[in-house]
Amino acid sequence: MTSIVSISSLKGGVGKTSVTLGLASAAQACGLRVLVIDLDPHGDASTGLGSPTDGADMGAMLSAPDNYWLKDEIRPSSWTALGSLGQASRTGLEAGVWVGRASARLTALERSEPTDILLPHLARLLEPVSDDFDLILIDCPPTLGRLTEMAWAASERVLSVAEPSLFSVAGSERTMRAIARFESNTEYAVGSASIIMNKVRDNDPEHEYRTEEMRVLFGDLVAEIPIPETPLLQRIQGSAYPVHYWPEAEAQPLADAFTALLAGLVELEKAK
Repeated sequence: MTSIVSISSLKGGVGKTSVTLGLASAAQACGLRVLVIDLDPHGDASTGLGSPTDGADMGAMLSAPDNYWLKDEIRPSSWTALGSLGQASRTGLEAGVWVGRASARLTALERSEPTDILLPHLARLLEPVSDDFDLILIDCPPTLGRLTEMAWAASERVLSVAEPSLFSVAGSERTMRAIARFESNTEYAVGSASIIMNKVRDNDPEHEYRTEEMRVLFGDLVAEIPIPETPLLQRIQGSAYPVHYWPEAEAQPLADAFTALLAGLVELEKAK
């Protein structure tokens, strides 16, 4: 069964897109076939994946979902040419990362008036292609607007990304409350929610304190594996390259952390 996961944060700058790309890299390395839906109007995930610019973008498709087949518009990322480090995908199709690219057109949808009509649009687009992928990742904008709500309505799981800071703790509280309101105000239910701690420095007292604070506040919702902070990640993403394929040994702890997180989302043995 395909896992559909939204990566969200109601606070900008915490590395939401970095987590999306790290999970996509781990999935391709493990031999999975992955679709990344970029709903952030800034399009950073699309850029980081080296997405081609032909085909309809997500803004166009979500505005008129009955006019498009998502399968015809998504494109393989530049990462797919690197191949897989694992076995063949359970789908029987080529492993790698495909992209539904973002565009500025998404901004109009994000600012649109609340309406139940929009909520199922993404789910309707994804349904015909879901069996073609082992994992679908949705990179949400860092706001609670129409795009995030469409993503949550289509997802079985939400990952909230946080960093070890006072403001990010408050942002995680807002995200969890927003999910609860979304479920109570709509007919949709999020199957599960987790908090990913990102940009964590080893042996930093403030980071250790804030990480423990998150665990006290949210308990088992906080993923056991944190994502370590490293300046190398900027170089990797600046090269539009997957972290698991980066040749420097310094990238290995980062790659291992994303692989461990991926194992909590999908059964990796399915790809063997």
